Amino acid sequence: MKMNEEVLQRKANKKQFSVSKTRKIYISQLVVRCVVLAACILLVIFRPEETDILQGWHFFQRFSPLHLLWGIWMMEMLFQLIPVKKRLVIALGSQKHFGIRFQPMKEAINYPALRRHIIQTTKAAYKVFAIWAAVVSVLSVLRYMDILNNIWLFMVTMAFYVCDLICVLVWCPFRLIVKAKCCTTCRIFNWDHLMMFSPMLMIGGFYSVTLVLMAFADWLIWELCIMMYPERFWENTNGALRCSNCTDKLCTQYCGNTMDNKKNSSG
Repeated sequence: MKMNEEVLQRKANKKQFSVSKTRKIYISQLVVRCVVLAACILLVIFRPEETDILQGWHFFQRFSPLHLLWGIWMMEMLFQLIPVKKRLVIALGSQKHFGIRFQPMKEAINYPALRRHIIQTTKAAYKVFAIWAAVVSVLSVLRYMDILNNIWLFMVTMAFYVCDLICVLVWCPFRLIVKAKCCTTCRIFNWDHLMMFSPMLMIGGFYSVTLVLMAFADWLIWELCIMMYPERFWENTNGALRCSNCTDKLCTQYCGNTMDNKKNSSG
């Protein structure tokens, strides 16, 4: 009997500390992004002419490895604009604004509590927006003073590209502001590309402007869905966001307890 209990305990421990498929994929993506960052550093050192496509309409004049990066970024943002079937590994946090990922609760929605939650998280989210606007303003001033050039702005974006997944997989400073329990419930999950590409707006040109516009479209759809379907963004009205229903196990560094917080679930 004791042996059976020990076996069950070992299985439970193994399951608790196992890495989910979604997290494995995101870890792989972080490694790839680090390699891409390193490759871009080498590119701007040894072949800076490849960055000419950042200027004006040079995007159409010649092929550059940066075209591949542009295509990858556009595809990533497209997957935030359209609902994706579960067989494709896209984090729930990025898709929770779509109806196909919504799991209504059996209990009736407490609309006053839902409204309070949305107001509270939105106020916190726009604190992040203000901080990021200040960061971009500093970069703009440095660009205006010619301290930074277009290549530097592109490399800043590349650094943000890596930091994006560090925030998901390791530690996120913005979580301290928005008070999100995890990435799945995060109010600003789909702000990532707009924050990432905002420094490139100062470069101008087809390459940068198209990325910023696509990122803005992602952000706009996200914010409209929060206004029109707020119940999809709160774990007390969307069962898919609850720890007990989590299949992503994406940001397990925050999963100290897999059970739902009883205080929050009480509304």
